[in-house]
Amino acid sequence: MIQSMTGFGKVTTELPTKKVTIEIKALNSKQMDIFTRIPPIYREKEMEIRSLLSKRLERGKVEFVITTENISKDMETKINASVVECYKEQIKEIAETLNINQPEDWFLTILRLPDVIKTEMVEADEEEWRMVCDAINHAINKLCEFRSQEGEMLFGLFVRKIENIAELLKQIEPYEKDRVEKIKNRILENLQNIPEIQLDANRLEQEMIYYMEKLDINEEKNRLDNHLRYFIETLNNGCGQGKKLGFIVQEIGREINTLGSKSNQAEMQKIVVLMKDELEQIKEQILNVL
Repeated sequence: MIQSMTGFGKVTTELPTKKVTIEIKALNSKQMDIFTRIPPIYREKEMEIRSLLSKRLERGKVEFVITTENISKDMETKINASVVECYKEQIKEIAETLNINQPEDWFLTILRLPDVIKTEMVEADEEEWRMVCDAINHAINKLCEFRSQEGEMLFGLFVRKIENIAELLKQIEPYEKDRVEKIKNRILENLQNIPEIQLDANRLEQEMIYYMEKLDINEEKNRLDNHLRYFIETLNNGCGQGKKLGFIVQEIGREINTLGSKSNQAEMQKIVVLMKDELEQIKEQILNVL
């Protein structure tokens, strides 16, 4: 079954000192394009994460985000008391020198100054990273499930649209022979209406045969039928067929356009317009197939 490139996966895992949330969002893209937002504690694992995402997700515009929430009483972020004291003494000295009052909210003012808040960098140990890595894989699995569900919907849509085009192709047949005969009679009538003209019957017959061959659509019909069958066959070959299906759709479009240019009849042109409408709906969604 084909898969969509659109997907979303979210997993939250609780560690001894923190809660870690993994969110992965994927949209359609011609190539693999990964954007990450990773806390400093896991930053050294970024290349490993990117490699895992590329291997599992294959293609798409992927946004990967890790967020952490401290659930321990021992906070990694602390107020640097010595820096606060140093700032306080400087504020006092400046106030005395300039003969101005010290700010009543001096403590809040100091908290906004550089280096007052310090964060102790703690590296993730092997066990913590194993748990985070399991959560990442779980989030990827959820995203893949989402892609499969979307792919199932797209599969049904494509089958219906291809069947509709195949049915419309059959509707052309009744008009085909009648169309050629009408064109032939119209040409002969127009020639007869031209006064004082001498016709070479053999040359006229040759020109008529050449003209009728140019209007013949059997090759286009056969090629279009083959492309429709090949599309369904490729559709059933599993995921990872998006680009190939896109190429087949282009070929289907070429044959439908040629049928339209050769139709030379209102009824057939209406059928061709309906074919194009069905194909356009396929084109809109084929870009989203993995």
